[in-house]
Amino acid sequence: MNKIKIAAAFVLALCLLVPASLFASSHREAPITALDRTADITDWYAFVSFDHPDRVTMILNVDPFLEPSNGPNYFPFDPNVLYEMKIDNNQDGVEDVTFQFRFTSEIRQRNLFTGFVGGIAGIPPITSLDGPGSVGLSERQTYTVTMLKGGVSTDLTEGKTLFAVPSNVGPRTMPNYRALFDQGIYHLGNDVRVFAGTVDDPFFIDLGAAFDSLNFRMGVGGVLPAAEDADDTHNYAPDAVAGFNVNSIVLEVPITMLTVDGKIHGPGEKEAVIGTYGTTSRPRVTIRRSPFRDQNSGPFRQVQREGNSLINELIIGTGFKDRFSMDDPKNDAQFANFFLNPVLAAVFSSIGIPVASPPRTDLLILGQYMPPLCPGCGPGDAGPVADLMRLNTGIPPTPVGKQKRLGFLAGDVAGYPNGRRPIDDVVDISSRAVAGILVDPVKFGTRIGDGVNTNPEGLNNSFPYVMPANSGRNSHHIGPGQAGCTGQPSGICPVK
Repeated sequence: MNKIKIAAAFVLALCLLVPASLFASSHREAPITALDRTADITDWYAFVSFDHPDRVTMILNVDPFLEPSNGPNYFPFDPNVLYEMKIDNNQDGVEDVTFQFRFTSEIRQRNLFTGFVGGIAGIPPITSLDGPGSVGLSERQTYTVTMLKGGVSTDLTEGKTLFAVPSNVGPRTMPNYRALFDQGIYHLGNDVRVFAGTVDDPFFIDLGAAFDSLNFRMGVGGVLPAAEDADDTHNYAPDAVAGFNVNSIVLEVPITMLTVDGKIHGPGEKEAVIGTYGTTSRPRVTIRRSPFRDQNSGPFRQVQREGNSLINELIIGTGFKDRFSMDDPKNDAQFANFFLNPVLAAVFSSIGIPVASPPRTDLLILGQYMPPLCPGCGPGDAGPVADLMRLNTGIPPTPVGKQKRLGFLAGDVAGYPNGRRPIDDVVDISSRAVAGILVDPVKFGTRIGDGVNTNPEGLNNSFPYVMPANSGRNSHHIGPGQAGCTGQPSGICPVK
C-alpha cells in the first residue's frame, strides 16, 4: 500500500510540474528553415521502446508537408545535410553521445523521366530495394550511421549497405509497398536497429485553426467537452497533416549505450535521466554547380535543432528564431524573457480562457534536471537552462492499449514530457501549460484542445514506430467539410 501511495504521489507531482517549454511540433517554424525545407526538423521523439524496455528509440523527422503525388523527383534526404541525434547524460546540457547520419544519392537509369517506374514499358514493378525487383528504383539513396562517444568515432553499419525507403508513388509501381517498408528495417550489431525513409507524418493538429489566432472549431476546440477530452482514438476536427508524408530517421539503441556509466538505472537515480535533441547541419560554404555535384567546404554549421517541441514556433520572437535554431541548448538562458509574457497566453485570454498573470516565471522552467522527472537529482545537478527533451530511462514503457494521449496529465508517466511518443498529444498538453496549469491546476487547468486526438493514418506500435508513406496515387487530405472526423456523428469535419 505504501508503494502505491508513493507511486500516486509521484504521478501527481509529474502532472503538476510538467515543463512548460513543451510546445507541439516544428513545421516551418523559423525563417531559415522556411527557406531550407530539407534541413527543417518537423518533430523529435525519444522514448523507451515498447517491446524492449532496455532500449531507447529516437525519431528525427525532417522536411515537412510532403505531398505524396508530387513527382517526378519526390523527396530524397539531402546528401549535403548532416543529420544528428544528440544525448546529454551528465546534466551539463552538452552532448556526450552523438549519432550521425549521412546520405548518398544515385541515379541508376539516367534516361527515365522520373525516379521510380514499374509495371510498364518492360520494367517490372518495384518489389525490392536492391537486386531483382529494384530495376525501376532509379533514384536510390544509401546512408551510414556513425556514433561519436568519448572522442571515438564508431561506424555502426558494420559493412552493411543501408537503403533508404523511397516514397510510395502508387500501386502499379510499388504493388506491395509495405514489403519495401519492412525491407528498410536493419538490424545492426549490439541490438541496434535503424530505419530511414519517407513515411506518413505522425504529427496531428488542426493547424489551420491553430494559426488563425487559435480560431478553434466552434463546439470542438478551445475548451473540449469532458467526453472528447477523454477520447484517445477519435478526431472531432480536421487533422491538417493527414495524408502528408515526412522523411524519418529512426534509431533504437540499448540504454547502456546512452547512460553516463553504461549501466541501466532505476527511475529514482539521476543517471537514468538523459537529455536528447536532434540537429541538422550544412557545410559552411556550398557552391551549387548543377549539373555537377555541389562543392562543399568548411566545417558543418547547425541549421536547425529540436528538443522539446514548438518552442521556436510559438514562443521565440521572429527576429530571434534563426539564432535559436543555430545556437546550442546550453545557451538557452538568453531566450528566457520570451517566457515571461508569452503572446500565446494573451491569445487564450482574449477568447475567454483563464490564464495566469505575467510575469510567467513558471514558464522559465525550460527544462533542467530536477525532480520529479529526475527524482535523484539534487540542487547541484540541475545544469544550465537548456532545451533538451529529458527522458527517464528507468520508467518502463506503458503497455500498448493503456497509453494515454495526454501523457502525464492522464497519469501515463511513460509519455510526454518524459520523452515523447507518437501517440502523445503535445498540442493539448502544451496549450494547457501555457494557460497556467503549472501555476494552479484547478484555476488554470482548462481542457484546452484542438479536437484532433490521434493520427487518422493509425499508429505503429513496433519498430520503427512510424507508418508507411501515403500513396501518391490514392492518398487524400482531411479538411473542413470533408470526411475524416470519426468522432463526429456524421464523420464530416466541422467548418466552424
